[in-house]
Amino acid sequence: MMGPIGFPELLIILVVALLVLGPKRLPEVGKSLGKGMREFKDSISAADPFDDDAPRRAADTATSAPPRVTAATGDRDRDA
Repeated sequence: MMGPIGFPELLIILVVALLVLGPKRLPEVGKSLGKGMREFKDSISAADPFDDDAPRRAADTATSAPPRVTAATGDRDRDA
């Protein structure tokens, strides 16, 4: 049964990553990994699940055509 990762295990993982990736590429990989984890965390912990649709809903209502009143019938028609 595996327990939590301690300092010796973490040190071994970092040494293996340094040998595999090299000293020039290791910071780039760490940066992209951190960015991906941050984006994942932000997408999971969104306060309002419908918050992503708010800009799209606002754009839809702003660009939709207002109702048109025809002179002959006085009825309101919406452009299709």
